[in-house]
Amino acid sequence: MSLDSPADSAVNARGAFAADLDLALRMADAADRTSMARFDAADLDIRTKADSTHVTEADLATERAIRDILATERPDDAIFGEEFGLQGESTRQWIIDPIDGTANYLKGVPIWATLIALVVDGVPRVGVVSQPSIARRWWAAEGDGAWTVVDGTPRRLQTSSVDTIVASSVSFQSIAQWDEVGRVDDVVRLSRAVWRDRGYGDAWPYMLLAEGRLEMVAEFGVKEYDIAALHPIITEAGGRMTAFSGSDSLSELSVLATNRILHDPFLDFFEQSPATEPTP
Repeated sequence: MSLDSPADSAVNARGAFAADLDLALRMADAADRTSMARFDAADLDIRTKADSTHVTEADLATERAIRDILATERPDDAIFGEEFGLQGESTRQWIIDPIDGTANYLKGVPIWATLIALVVDGVPRVGVVSQPSIARRWWAAEGDGAWTVVDGTPRRLQTSSVDTIVASSVSFQSIAQWDEVGRVDDVVRLSRAVWRDRGYGDAWPYMLLAEGRLEMVAEFGVKEYDIAALHPIITEAGGRMTAFSGSDSLSELSVLATNRILHDPFLDFFEQSPATEPTP
């Protein structure tokens, strides 16, 4: 499947952010070309940042490719990217994670993605998640639904109708995240309460949620650039995404995403003490 057809991909956009979505899709095309050019390269340059996480030459080049397009087409908009930080001041801000899943990228594991979001007045309005290593892309603009392409045809996304925790399939991302915030016991309780649990990792499980294949995704230690692009896709697909506190803030370092039906039940579940048995 080719991802280099943003005009076709954006055909479903009709609302106020249609032009922004078209631009985001074209930026994703440029990002895909840049990131795939160095994926699984034997001589990939890898460095360690001050926070002990890795950055590759592809992370830097991919973010530059996106920023170059924005400099030409949206010079008055602000940009916040993982690798080069904040540029500009505007109520319209593009939030970029050039390679979400750098650890997978540098190991040659194909589960990583470029995340592009437009946040206006603090609310994510446009989101694109592009996963070129498996030829998949998901996108949404406020009011226009969430979409992906299957066999060359755009398909609208819809979260599942599962309405009990006991019947849910969930992704908890990594145990290490939960351990860092003292919530490993919650992962164990979760595994006993749901139908199926997996740690799929990074952006992909959120897209599985939007497609109706999972009912909940939760993680800790997230930054704005990790989740801003996911928000419009999940909400336009019918789901809900908040911090563990229930707040809609992008800066609370935690995220709970669900099919909406089960959002409050899962919030309640995680508020229970470890000794309390949940009621599915």
